[in-house]
Amino acid sequence: MEGSIAHPSSTRIAVVTGANKGIGLEVCQQLASAGVTVVLTARDEKRGGEAIEKLKALGLSGGVIFHQLEITDASSIAALAEFVKARFGKLDILVNNAAVAGVEYIQEFDHEKFGGLDFDKRLEWMMTNVLETTEAAKETLQTNYYGTRNVIKALLPVLLLSSSEGRIVNVSSEFGRLILISNEKVRQKLNDIDNLTEEALDELLDKFLKDFEAGALEANGWSSGFAAYKVSKAALNAYTRIMARRHPALRINCAHPGYVNTQMTMSTGVLTPQEGASNVVKVGLLPQGGPTGVYFAQGQEASFL
Repeated sequence: MEGSIAHPSSTRIAVVTGANKGIGLEVCQQLASAGVTVVLTARDEKRGGEAIEKLKALGLSGGVIFHQLEITDASSIAALAEFVKARFGKLDILVNNAAVAGVEYIQEFDHEKFGGLDFDKRLEWMMTNVLETTEAAKETLQTNYYGTRNVIKALLPVLLLSSSEGRIVNVSSEFGRLILISNEKVRQKLNDIDNLTEEALDELLDKFLKDFEAGALEANGWSSGFAAYKVSKAALNAYTRIMARRHPALRINCAHPGYVNTQMTMSTGVLTPQEGASNVVKVGLLPQGGPTGVYFAQGQEASFL
């Protein structure tokens, strides 16, 4: 399903992946409220259409359009890239929000029973109420890292046509920080941006999956508990830095929105989706000449370590 929007050439154009609910939907709302024309994407056309209707009810129908996107499907990515080029002839902001948690949830968070827990206790509860499988780990890497990487590559040509320094915001996580990987060699490789390559990242992820299948994560220095999610975000952070060096004309950054109350966090988060989205949008709307290759935690520059 696609809509039609008339826009002057000076209007900024944004694409937001995984945007039919949660943080992604709020990012679309906030960007549109700032005068940006937004392409809201989602895997499911029905859910995407319902998201558009929600935004219409808020009076934002003139600034948001839907296009289907499955970031693990090459043909779907290509169709989006062709659409953006044909309709707008450029892209100014790409927010890569689509992601999966890589776990199966054992039980629902009971706010009546556990609602009084503080931040650390809520996080501990979530970490101990999930099941991790090999298939889920593979899906997580394919979605969070490879899918996002493929979207970036497909939309890069239209981002380079932006007249206002095209921006890429990769939605990251506290779980992607390198301190969570105890294997010093792996940590050093991911932090050695002057020499790190996409091929080296592929090798590291292959090694992670082999260790996962062998039940040897902790023995080989990988973090347990949301293991695939953590590694996928660490790899995405590293790729962000690689791309920032490779394309200095663009502003390419990571944004950790905070511990947000969404389906992915089993509703244990302490921030609202609106608050989390504002931390992402802030990075997407940085002024020209702003930082690139940087990790932002809740809107503030922070360390990848």
